[in-house]
Amino acid sequence: MLVGVPKEIKNHEYRVGLTPNGAAALVRNGHQVLVETNAGAGVGFEDAMYTKAGAKIAKNADEVFAAADMIVKVKEPQAVECKKLRSGQVLFTYLHLAPDPEQTKMLIDSDCVAIAYETVTDVHGGLPLLKPMSEVAGRMSIQAGAHSLEKAQGGSGMLLPGVPGVAPARVLVLGGGVVGINAARMAAGLGAEVTIMDISLNRLTQIDNDFGNVMTTEYSTHEHICEHLPTTDLVIGGVLIPGAAAPKLITKDMLNLMRPGSVIVDVAIDQGGCLETSKATTHHEPTYVVNGVVHYCVANMPGGVARTSTLALTNATLPFVIALANKGYRKALEDDVHLHNGLNIHRGKVTYAAVAKELGYELSTM
Repeated sequence: MLVGVPKEIKNHEYRVGLTPNGAAALVRNGHQVLVETNAGAGVGFEDAMYTKAGAKIAKNADEVFAAADMIVKVKEPQAVECKKLRSGQVLFTYLHLAPDPEQTKMLIDSDCVAIAYETVTDVHGGLPLLKPMSEVAGRMSIQAGAHSLEKAQGGSGMLLPGVPGVAPARVLVLGGGVVGINAARMAAGLGAEVTIMDISLNRLTQIDNDFGNVMTTEYSTHEHICEHLPTTDLVIGGVLIPGAAAPKLITKDMLNLMRPGSVIVDVAIDQGGCLETSKATTHHEPTYVVNGVVHYCVANMPGGVARTSTLALTNATLPFVIALANKGYRKALEDDVHLHNGLNIHRGKVTYAAVAKELGYELSTM
């Protein structure tokens, strides 16, 4: 199989879908790898490193899309990339289709086979290709939130851990999954006062057993969220329904409960966000203000630490890339139900239930 790796073109996105070591692994398995020039330069992987690994370098994305049997990326294809996809071509990347009807339609129209990192599962019920980026985003959310709380950034001027004689900031984390627990750990480690909410009592029990009085656990309800907002300095939105649009836990009216200069970091923005007032931003202009509350809604947050993110992501994706290349996508999906769960679009049909329900498509099978 010829595996193609285009350069990411989303705003301030420097990650790359395949490292030189990953290219070498594919070549050892008898495959060809075609990498767009400078695709990995943003994270320190120069073209010469790929050629040393046995890959070939393409001068532009057109060459990669035209030649490859499978495209391996990081972020969802932009409109110009969707137009390059061919009938029957395999696309393996993050997609986040539920809140993105335009991309969904373009992928359907392309007649490609689109497999989404974020809906591949594992035997434990987890999302192994989403987890590494959720770990990164959860930890980064506290960095971003702490920076946004600075007065020069529009925040209230709070220092997250406080100082002797001055109370620390209060952090509310919505969601006890991978994003939430990594955010809560970072915030608590810095000395903030942390409350983490979830709707799973089992998850809250696990967090309480693991962290004790380092953070407070509370069952998530509309009323409980409203009780906390007036005294919260930083909210982290880390809720997830796999493959589906995120639930709106904070409405525009609820922002009036918060103090001016408070900050919300919506890590769920890839799935539409968990705030009624959320809209995707970029690393170039990461924040905006609604009702006096600073919103940080960068849709590719892990791209800000692109080298760490690339290594963490490709550690998880490479075995699946090799399986798809070795077996072909049909056999690979038949052999692995967890990889099959990643199939969102197949030859003009929607094959993932949450996407079909959210966007009004008929659910199909491969």
